[in-house]
Amino acid sequence: MIAVKESTLIAPYGGTLVDLMVPAASIAGLSHYANRLPSVRLSDRSVCDLELLATGAFSPLDQFMGQADHQSVLDTMRLANGYVFPIPITLPIDDEVDVEVGEEIALRDPQNDLLAIMKVEEIYAWDLAEVAQKAFGTLDLRHPLVAEMHRWGKRNIAGPLQVLKLPAHYDFKDIRLTPAETRTRLETYGHENVIAFQTRNPMHRVHEELTKRAIEEKDGVLLLHPVVGLTKPGDVDYFTRVRTYKALAANYYDPDRVLLSLLPLAMRMGGPREALWHAIIRRNYGANHLIVGRDHAGPGNDSEGKPFYGPYDAQELVEQFSQEIGVGVVPFQMLVYLPEEERYEEITKVTPEVKTANISGTQVREEYLHKGQLLPAWFTRQPVAEILGETYPPRHRQGVCIWLTGLHNAGKSTTAAVLTTLLQEHGRNVTLLDGDVVRTHFSEGLGYSKEDRDDHVRRIGYVASEIVRHGGLTICAAVSPYRATRNDVRSNFDQGHYVEVFVDAPLEICEQRDTKGLYERARKGEIKGFTGIDDPYEAPRHPELHIETAQTSVEENAHAILDYLIRQGFVKTH
Repeated sequence: MIAVKESTLIAPYGGTLVDLMVPAASIAGLSHYANRLPSVRLSDRSVCDLELLATGAFSPLDQFMGQADHQSVLDTMRLANGYVFPIPITLPIDDEVDVEVGEEIALRDPQNDLLAIMKVEEIYAWDLAEVAQKAFGTLDLRHPLVAEMHRWGKRNIAGPLQVLKLPAHYDFKDIRLTPAETRTRLETYGHENVIAFQTRNPMHRVHEELTKRAIEEKDGVLLLHPVVGLTKPGDVDYFTRVRTYKALAANYYDPDRVLLSLLPLAMRMGGPREALWHAIIRRNYGANHLIVGRDHAGPGNDSEGKPFYGPYDAQELVEQFSQEIGVGVVPFQMLVYLPEEERYEEITKVTPEVKTANISGTQVREEYLHKGQLLPAWFTRQPVAEILGETYPPRHRQGVCIWLTGLHNAGKSTTAAVLTTLLQEHGRNVTLLDGDVVRTHFSEGLGYSKEDRDDHVRRIGYVASEIVRHGGLTICAAVSPYRATRNDVRSNFDQGHYVEVFVDAPLEICEQRDTKGLYERARKGEIKGFTGIDDPYEAPRHPELHIETAQTSVEENAHAILDYLIRQGFVKTH
């Protein structure tokens, strides 16, 4: 084993940054050594976490959390040593992965490229419900991370890291700056205050106005720091977003007052805790202020239609720890446009008789982007509007997934067949993914255990999401009996581009329709784990559509789905 330097004690929140990178002279020898070690393949999320651990962005954390740190973070928002850290950063492994305490393992990315060596010091179980409730305040499967956690391995591993190389990035290399590089660059601006702006969305004029006011108020420089790792499923892709940020930074900001740098962060959409985490990360990048938005890092609404977090919870939590972590809060003020004066103003300073203009996020999507209309100049700079327009064709040319779920013989396949014909009549090409048919193509080898059925459903969901991402319309007809898995699939799609249809029929009707005799064989015990007999079907609680095939014809049900798609703009009527 080749000796490498050990990381020094990390000063918290922007002090001496962790250095987990192996010296260049040792990399070749260590790589040769690592190739003989057992390997663990990291998820995309864990790759992002590893990169930010390696560069010091998560300082004072210098490895995936062991059990003591993990429990302390859940209970107190602090590491075991007392430093504030609100989000659990763990490395879960699947049950079939054979790892022992004391051994060294190679950590590889999804493409099997070697990234790091870990000496495993801990292997411990974690409880999904505890993590979801304590860290994110909910067990609701509409929370994207809660849904995702259901497919994580149920053991975490932890131990010292030796990072051989950072994940490869071939895009926007000139603005992918590490914390140390960012701080060095910021020092050249000559301003004591650095205001970080967290964003995972395109920036409109109101964001531009807000950030410029913050620059002026604090007499500082703006660290425009968009997330380009994992964000909320359905967000505008980061390639499009970064093009808009570059256009804004180059043309509409004082070049001596803005630094655009990308952050390869895997967001958790954790609301207040995530906002505090963002503040710590930005301190490590050299900022001493953070603009904290309304419902900062919130995932939207839960399954009851209510916001997961309060609109100002994030601002209040960061304020609570502001002095300790050294990051001041710049509240995101609600601004409105005054068309008669051609300027923005805080809504609290506008009297009722003054004419105002505003465009909601829903209007941006529904009335402009989805219809192929450019956003008005008062709302969005023209270069940004043009870039967004290139990415978003009119709604009737955008992709959508219709997911039919229900018991065997409830009527999914027959409804799908009729709906396919109706959609083709209206000029939309359709890809039909029938669960029984596609099992022979890309689920060969999978059985009918819960795990195998979940894998089968996720595979259908992945293929469907790729079709939709490229503008296609797909109908998926699969029993998909478990809510958690269906919500996991939903998270692959933009909001509104996944239409869950509960194809509902009483069990006795499904048995009467069963020409293959599967229900009869299941009742005799010849088939084990059959949905509806000795394995549960978890009916959707909040589907977009609920059709009852025992009471209405297949044609009526297909038309009901078609009418919904027309109302949503995915199908043109003429």
